[in-house]
Amino acid sequence: MRYYIGIDLGGMSAVAALADEKGTIYGKLRRKTNAGDGAIGTAHKLSELIRELKEKCPLQDGELCAVGIGSPGVIDSARGVVVKWSNFGWKDVPLAKLVSDEVGLPVFVTNDANAAALGEAKYGSGKSYRDSALITLGTGVGGGIVLGGKLLEGYRSAGGELGHIVIKRGGYPCTCGRRGCLECYASATALKRETRRALLEHRDTLMWEGLSSVDELSGKTAFVAARKGDEVAEGIVSEYVECLGEGIANLVNVLRPEVIILGGGVAGEGEYLVNRVREYVEKNIYVGTDYAPLEITTATLGNDAGVYGAFAYAMERG
Repeated sequence: MRYYIGIDLGGMSAVAALADEKGTIYGKLRRKTNAGDGAIGTAHKLSELIRELKEKCPLQDGELCAVGIGSPGVIDSARGVVVKWSNFGWKDVPLAKLVSDEVGLPVFVTNDANAAALGEAKYGSGKSYRDSALITLGTGVGGGIVLGGKLLEGYRSAGGELGHIVIKRGGYPCTCGRRGCLECYASATALKRETRRALLEHRDTLMWEGLSSVDELSGKTAFVAARKGDEVAEGIVSEYVECLGEGIANLVNVLRPEVIILGGGVAGEGEYLVNRVREYVEKNIYVGTDYAPLEITTATLGNDAGVYGAFAYAMERG
């Protein structure tokens, strides 16, 4: 049996798991991370996780084949280099080499959103399909694309930025420098922005139930009130669905995956959200769905998607 280790590297912690070729996890460990560790210190922590997993799950010589790391930032996966990670102040960090030199194993690095997409494709909601796309609806909008069972990273691993499809030319300014990006309208941040605006304009909306100030609102506020029939909340949810649906329709028209997987906090609204998004997308995609059916569903791996994707990435490369 061949074994692999996947690491989901984040700004607060790194999670590592050891798995076999079938994706069965035999051990999982977590270690705190912070920018103050620097690149070398972080690489050392990741190497310690690898060594601890090897001790926790004794293997025969040669059975542990490779390590995959899903890292935030712009990644040159061919070289295993973190080109830029703003939160940690990293620039051109040879993360794969730093870790490989410590543990004596092949190490491969991809973007963390890409890793999550690969994890869902191989072991989560996308495992019954060859072509899938994961869209994460959190503070921003991220995700990744898997076609023919392979992760689509684009030229120099710079592709797959699903949150930066423009759906409203001249719309809200985005952190990427453009205007009207999907992230500006379909992220939890955008949903809360619109909820806040509506709360300040409509003192009689049911969205005020349980709130003493607008600072207490959440991404769920509008959805909860919309389910109760509140017209103001319904307006927010409808606009959110249309914006998300527009971004998905654009993606589908270009790549035509078999399934779109929604992840992140907003996807917790489940079928109430999915059914409405599905209805919008099916009405607005080229050719429709009779010839090329499209499934829209929610992610199933949760916070483990990145780990699954990281060791799946190592399997592909190692």
